[in-house]
Order: sequence, then structure tokens, then C-alpha cells
Amino acid sequence: VEDKPFAEFIQQDFMPALKARLAKQGVEEVELTFAKQKIPVIGFANEPECWQVIGRWNNGWRQFRVYFFKEDINGQRAFSYAENDGKPSTLEPFLIDERKITLELLLFGVVQRLNGQKWLVRN
Repeated sequence: VEDKPFAEFIQQDFMPALKARLAKQGVEEVELTFAKQKIPVIGFANEPECWQVIGRWNNGWRQFRVYFFKEDINGQRAFSYAENDGKPSTLEPFLIDERKITLELLLFGVVQRLNGQKWLVRN
């Protein structure tokens, strides 16, 4: 599936699989969108637009974004999150050490990052 055209892979494979994976983690009301937008992080307002998978739940009080700077899942990627309906404050590298990105690796990376925020599993 990773050899599909970028937008097709994201919309037909990644987003439905991510929604299902998050539902298994107890986040059943997540809204996922795919859009080409400017990066909403402070200091990046003048950067060109990039493709983003945007996830929101709890009426927008929790949101995350996976950024794809090229139309290629193996290209540069980044991650951000925000709480309380605010703008993300930090843009973090996402899966930068991986040479070949797979659907499973993308899913694992998002869930691991959200777990790092303690949004899915409480310690």
C-alpha cells in the first residue's frame, strides 16, 4: 500500500487505519482531516504550505498534526500537538531515523507520540 500515490495512501489507508488504532486506544470520537495548509506553529507563519493529517478530539481541546513536507511518505515529516484549543508551540521531527516508512510504522509513531503526552494511556 505504501507504493500508492501519496494522497491516495493517506486518505484510503493511513487515515482509516489511524482512526481504528486510536479507537482501540479509547479515542473513538477523533476527527481526522487531510489538508495542505501553512504550519500553525509560532515562527513558521511565513513557511510554504505542506500536507498535514490533522486529528482532533474532545471538541478540539486535543489536537495533533503529522506534517509531510513533500508528497512522499518517505520525505521529511514532523509532528505537533496542542491542548485547550490552542496553537502548537513546537514542531518536532517525526520518524527521522527511518529509511523506509510503512503504514504500520506511521501508525506506531503517532500512537507512541500521543502516549508520550499521556493522552491515550495514563501512568
